Amino acid sequence: MVQQSLISQDQLRIALMEQDQSNIPLGRQLVRLGFVTEAMVRDLVAHTIGQESIDLTVVIADADALKLVPEHFARRYHILPISYEEPTKQLIVAMADMFNVVALDQLRAMLGGQIQVKPLLAGEAQLEEYIDQFYGYELSVDGILREIETGEIDYQSLQQDGDEYTQPVVRLVGALLMDAVKRNASDIHFEPEYAFLRIRYRIDGVLQQVRSLHKTFWPAIVVRLKVISGMDIAETRAPQDGRLQISLCGRPIDFRVSSHPTIHGENLVLRVLDREKSIIPLERMGLRNTTLDELKLMMTRPEGIMVVTGPTGSGKTTTLYSLLSFQNTEAVNIMTLEDPVEYPVTMMRQTSVAEVNKLDFANGIRSIMRQDPDIILVGEIRDSDTATMAFRAAMTGHQVFSTLHTNSALGTFPRLLDIGISPDIMAGNIIGVVAQRLVRVLCPHCKQAHTPDDEERKLLNVKTREDITIYRNVGCKRCTYTGYRGRMAIIELLRIDADMDALIARRSHLDEMRKLALDKGFITLADDGVRRILEGYTSLSEVMRVIDLTSRIR
Repeated sequence: MVQQSLISQDQLRIALMEQDQSNIPLGRQLVRLGFVTEAMVRDLVAHTIGQESIDLTVVIADADALKLVPEHFARRYHILPISYEEPTKQLIVAMADMFNVVALDQLRAMLGGQIQVKPLLAGEAQLEEYIDQFYGYELSVDGILREIETGEIDYQSLQQDGDEYTQPVVRLVGALLMDAVKRNASDIHFEPEYAFLRIRYRIDGVLQQVRSLHKTFWPAIVVRLKVISGMDIAETRAPQDGRLQISLCGRPIDFRVSSHPTIHGENLVLRVLDREKSIIPLERMGLRNTTLDELKLMMTRPEGIMVVTGPTGSGKTTTLYSLLSFQNTEAVNIMTLEDPVEYPVTMMRQTSVAEVNKLDFANGIRSIMRQDPDIILVGEIRDSDTATMAFRAAMTGHQVFSTLHTNSALGTFPRLLDIGISPDIMAGNIIGVVAQRLVRVLCPHCKQAHTPDDEERKLLNVKTREDITIYRNVGCKRCTYTGYRGRMAIIELLRIDADMDALIARRSHLDEMRKLALDKGFITLADDGVRRILEGYTSLSEVMRVIDLTSRIR
C-alpha cells in the first residue's frame, strides 16, 4: 500500500500503533481509521497473493451451490458458496481468509473429494452480511424470553454471542439491535403501554410493529439500554440523550438514543447510524445524467451557499454528506456544525453543537471562520442569526452547505425572507437549491405490472392512447410482505444563474420564477417522481404519499 501511494508512512505507523493496542488485523485497522476502503484492501491482498477477489454486491448466489454447503458450516468457517458448475464439478466460494487451510480441507472432505473448490477473496463485513442475506438469519428472541421466564438456559443464543455465559437481558437487547440492523431499520422504538411493551422498527420510512412483550420485561431492558448508551439510570422523569457503538455484522454501528417520559414509563427511540450504508457516492444516487452534471458544475463555484431542502426524514443530511464526500480530499479543509454529528467522516472537522458549552450555530460559524475553512457545513438554518452568519461566510469566499425546511426548491426564497435575509443578500450568493423526497422502491421479486386507468393517466399526465405499463406493490417473503425493499431519492435541482438572481433581487412572484426555471429545463419533484414510476422503480401510490401530483391533472 505504501509502495502504491495508497497510504503514507505516517498512516502505516498510526495503524501499527493502534494494532498493538487492539489486536485487530492491520487491514481492518486501516479501514477502521478511514485510510483505505475494504474494497481496496481486498483487491490489493488478492493481487499480492495471486488470487482473484469478488465484490459480493454484484453477486446472486446459486441455489445449487447453497445446497452443497450447509448453513452451520458456512457460518462457522466464514464461507459463502457462489456458484456450482456441474460439467466441471467446480464449486466457487467467497472467503475472507484465503489462508484458512483448515476451512478449505473441511469443505473438501464434506464434499467427498469429488468436487474441486475455487476460493475467491471477499471483504469480511460484506461476507457476513451476504451469508445472512442468502441463507437467511434467525434470532432466538423467543428462547431468551423463555429463559428469563423459566430460568432454563437458551444455548442457541449463547452460541451466537460466544462461549461465555451472559445475562439473558444483555443477549435480548443485543438480539433486538442486530435484528433491526439486519432489517435495514433507521429507528427502533421501545414504547411502553399499560400492560405491555410495543417494539417497532422504522423501515424504509414506515413504522412496522415487530414484537409485543409483557410490561415486566421493560424495566430490565431500559436499564440495559441506558447503561450501554451512557445515560443516568436513576433519572426517569426528564428526557435524556445518549449514544452507543457496537460491532454488528463485522462493522461498528452507532446508535443515537433518546428517552422521553410518558404516563406508562420511559419511551426510548434509537436512531441507527450505519455509516457504510448511509453515505452514498453521487454516481450511485440514481440521478439523471443532466442533473448529476449540473450538480458537479455547481460545486465548482468557489464561494456561495448551497441549500438542501425537504421535510424531516427526507434524506437531506445523507445528500449533504454525499456532496461533501465528493470534495473531501487532503487539499480541502471541510468543517461542519451539526446537532448532533451523525456520521463521523475522516478528514472533516466535525463539531456537535449540542455537546459544546456556549456554542450555537451562529457562534459556531464565527469560530469556524477563524479556522481557515474552504467548505463549511451548517446542519440547519433555523433562525435569523444562523442564516445571517451562513450568508456572511458565503460572501467572504467560502462554500457553505446547509439544510432548510421547505416544501420545494422555489419555496426557499420566501422562507429565507421570512427568517430575515434580504433579497439583495440572497441574489448572487445562492449557488443552487436541491429539494428532495424519499420514496420506497418496489420489490423486484413480487411487483405486478398493470395498465393505468384514466384517473392514473391524468395524474401521470400521459395521453389516453399512449401504451404504457406501471407497477404496483404486492408483497412476498423477501420484502416482509410490504411490496417494497429500500428507498431512493426524488430530486429537483434549481441552479441559480444571473437571470434568476435578477428576479430574486426584485422580489418577483414565485410564478415568474417558476416560468423562468421551467424555460431553462427545470425538472420538478413531480416530474422526477413520474419518471421513476414509468421506469418501474416505484408505484404511483408511493409517489403520491410524499408528493402532490394533483397539479399535473389537465
